[in-house]
Amino acid sequence: MHSFALNMGANLKGGELIELVSDLGGGKTTFVKGLAEGAGSKDHVSSPSFTIRNDYSAKGFSIAHFDFYRLNEAGIIKDMLEEVMGDESYVTIIEWGGLVKDVLPENHIQLIIQVVSETERRIKINCPAEFVYLLKGINR
Repeated sequence: MHSFALNMGANLKGGELIELVSDLGGGKTTFVKGLAEGAGSKDHVSSPSFTIRNDYSAKGFSIAHFDFYRLNEAGIIKDMLEEVMGDESYVTIIEWGGLVKDVLPENHIQLIIQVVSETERRIKINCPAEFVYLLKGINR
């Protein structure tokens, strides 16, 4: 998961929105750690389950990492999400995005992570053609 995310992170340009779909313990935070590292961030990456949003500095953009798991409704956090979506100076990562699906752009990257074993994950990638550059250098 980490090396997959490292490669994808190195390909980020800014303005992308990535939705992570997985059960608890699926590797979403591990993915974000690798993505941020691959994008040049030196920041400590942690799950925003309690803070709802964490931001990380990368080379040329910031990463806004949202986790809607603990919310019953998005409220003002939905406004915060809308502010960064599509902004070229941000890459937006969303966990548990069902709560905000009505504001997500149709063309966004979706990674569906399935736990195969304790050390193995299967990732289904829904990637619109305009974002296929993110997959450069990733072994399938």
